[in-house]
Amino acid sequence: MGKTAVSKRAFGDALAALALACTAMSAVQAADQPPIMIARQGAFEAGGRVLGDPDKASLSCDHGYVEYEIPVHPRAVSLFLWHSSSAAVWQRRWDGGEGFQSMFLRRGYPVYLWDGPRVGRANWGCDEYTYKPWMGRDQSSFLAWRMGSSYKRWFDGVQFPKDDPEAWNQAVRARYAEFDTVRNAQLETDAAAAAVDRIGPTVLVTNSAGGFRALLTALKSSNVKAIVAYENPGYVFPEGEGPQIKPGVFGPVYVSSAEFDKLTKVPMQFVWGDNIDKSKNWTAMRKLCQQFVDLVNARGGHAEILDLPKAGLRGNTHIPFADLNNAKVADLLSRYLHEQGLDAR
Repeated sequence: MGKTAVSKRAFGDALAALALACTAMSAVQAADQPPIMIARQGAFEAGGRVLGDPDKASLSCDHGYVEYEIPVHPRAVSLFLWHSSSAAVWQRRWDGGEGFQSMFLRRGYPVYLWDGPRVGRANWGCDEYTYKPWMGRDQSSFLAWRMGSSYKRWFDGVQFPKDDPEAWNQAVRARYAEFDTVRNAQLETDAAAAAVDRIGPTVLVTNSAGGFRALLTALKSSNVKAIVAYENPGYVFPEGEGPQIKPGVFGPVYVSSAEFDKLTKVPMQFVWGDNIDKSKNWTAMRKLCQQFVDLVNARGGHAEILDLPKAGLRGNTHIPFADLNNAKVADLLSRYLHEQGLDAR
């Protein structure tokens, strides 16, 4: 038998072993959990534009994509999971364990996964763009997600399976191209507002730039009943108030006083993980979050900050709902939803 045949067989054996390991892991996880009872599941597009003449030559584009599952005997308010990397972060823990999508279906919430316009499964955009491979993206993600002080120098006690190279491989491959501009945030939130209005009463549960977009969506839809934002870098401020910062990729966006007051009607919780003080960028964003919360509450709103270390959870990354202790992070979310009266059936 030639070397090529041997190498192909070895490669096939390796794939089979990996598949078997994944199946075994899933079986172990399923063994200690009852089945998730789903009443309905499906998907739909929301928002968007049509370019050209619909009767002759046209393109339907800039819509968002929603995947949903409705459990048996659902709660009245839905969870709208808004990522800033890929929908996979809501579907699994870093090590392949259960993610927030399944956890909250088990807890009775209708769960909607969102891909905004031009992102993931909604990538049919109305504008041209050029994709350029970014060498160093993996290393940048490691630092931005606060895994460690430098690439592969992990923080002590980090809630990531750092000894499992496949976990990191999966993490960096579960990425979409992102379009972080204020213009695109407005485009995304136009579509998100259309999706939320179709869904009905909804809590926007977000990560990173999704939190900035959630604030803009709350200005556009009265069906946003709360926002829970994991490590939001961008905010909305009333004109002439708050920090006067030159807008960047995450704003701020400045709106009229009357428009800003819409946000005082929406309960908001901003959740922050560990090792914030070891990142200059995240320290600045955490400070900006405090300024936003103080301004909302000074106007009679209901905004709060939850620092996970103060709640007894240590080592959480920028994506705490995918961390190894994500069940405890989920318990804190369940508690907040109960406190806000958003868990009724």
